[in-house]
Amino acid sequence: MDSSPLLTLRPQTEADLPTLHRWLHAEQSPEWQRWDGPYFPKSSSGLSLETYTERAAAHPWDADQQIIALDGQCIGSVSRYEEDPVGGGWFELGIVIFDRAYWGGGLGRWALRLWTVRTFEDTPAHVITLSTWSGNQRMIRAAQATGYRECARIPEARAWDGQRWDSVKLATLRCDWLSS
Repeated sequence: MDSSPLLTLRPQTEADLPTLHRWLHAEQSPEWQRWDGPYFPKSSSGLSLETYTERAAAHPWDADQQIIALDGQCIGSVSRYEEDPVGGGWFELGIVIFDRAYWGGGLGRWALRLWTVRTFEDTPAHVITLSTWSGNQRMIRAAQATGYRECARIPEARAWDGQRWDSVKLATLRCDWLSS
């Protein structure tokens, strides 16, 4: 019997809300935010669990947002949206694993693979991209190992922590993905 952990993508449930609240609002400067576009302003911290739960109930997640679950427990999330103009077949993905205890073991790469497969299955995507910054080498390596190729690098486009960083975009085409 295989005892390895099961990584899945699934819709958000009410049971996920305390975990999501903790990582999105309760933790002061969580480590994951240092890697997930740290140059962008962050959502309000200090939001109560009750308020967060009420807002979540009023705006439930949809098929373009999924929970990354390890043995059923929420450890992160994935998202996607279609770049304008809608109908052009260009989708941008996002991925985050909150707890650093789950970093470096291939779970992000596996979640990205699952999300890419699902995006090609569920949408008319012709090309899928993801964007990161040159300081996030783990994300760049995970995307490349999954089959994405760097397609754009804007030098020193991001200022953070007293340094300039490149903006990096990686992509995979449906025809390349299906032939690999």
